[in-house]
Amino acid sequence: METIPTTAPERSTPDLTRPEPETSRPKEGQLAVPQTIALVDDDRNILTSIAMALEAEGFTVKTYSDGAEALRGLSAQPVDLAVLDIKMPRMDGMELLGRLRRQTQMPVIFLTSKDDEVDELLGLRMGADDYIKKPFSQRLLIERIRALLRRGEARKETGTPAAEAEAQIVRGDLVLDPSRHYCTWKTQPVALTVTEFLILKSLAARPGHVKNRDQLMDSAYGESIYVDDRTIDSHIKRLRKKFKAVDDNFAQIETLYGVGYRYREK
Repeated sequence: METIPTTAPERSTPDLTRPEPETSRPKEGQLAVPQTIALVDDDRNILTSIAMALEAEGFTVKTYSDGAEALRGLSAQPVDLAVLDIKMPRMDGMELLGRLRRQTQMPVIFLTSKDDEVDELLGLRMGADDYIKKPFSQRLLIERIRALLRRGEARKETGTPAAEAEAQIVRGDLVLDPSRHYCTWKTQPVALTVTEFLILKSLAARPGHVKNRDQLMDSAYGESIYVDDRTIDSHIKRLRKKFKAVDDNFAQIETLYGVGYRYREK
């Protein structure tokens, strides 16, 4: 017969000289607060592999196999960032992005096929923050996700002391409030994605000074992330379109062909 002990087993004294397990610490570059990522792709192998990679990095992941399902899910439970495949049945990534942009400015990364240059440009003009071509490195995707989330963290922090808050940028009719990720033109709000806001902020910070595409890439994506020239051009077109929707006469962002862009001084 098994003997049941009459006293509680002695608890071992924790060894305070041992280092903390690695799993209890955020990895380098990993955000302290878990972020939720939505993956939308009709290829279940891609969904599974990317979800596993993101979860290993400490992210919470929601997966959707088509755009219609994703729209219902994301409308009910918003996430911090979405990764969308462009070509899907029922509702493709373009339509999904258009519908999402009516209710949220969360960062969006498009997954595109190797030769879908037209789709890439159209997606950026519709308000995507970035795109990655298939086949792609999971490490690259994770770094792009982290870069966008880090940029969005500042505007989500509501407890930033006023003394530490980044000063507003006022340029005539333009007001940019980086601490709140808020933009107005002639007192009318202009909804910008994280990337669009950072590009505009870089230009408006020094009116009259020309910024080439490399400088704008660094401002919007960081020096460790490379994007091609078309990406910056598409974001500029999207910025102009948004401001012209508020004011048909908006012409503050100037193109200097072969050189770059600048924000007009007056």
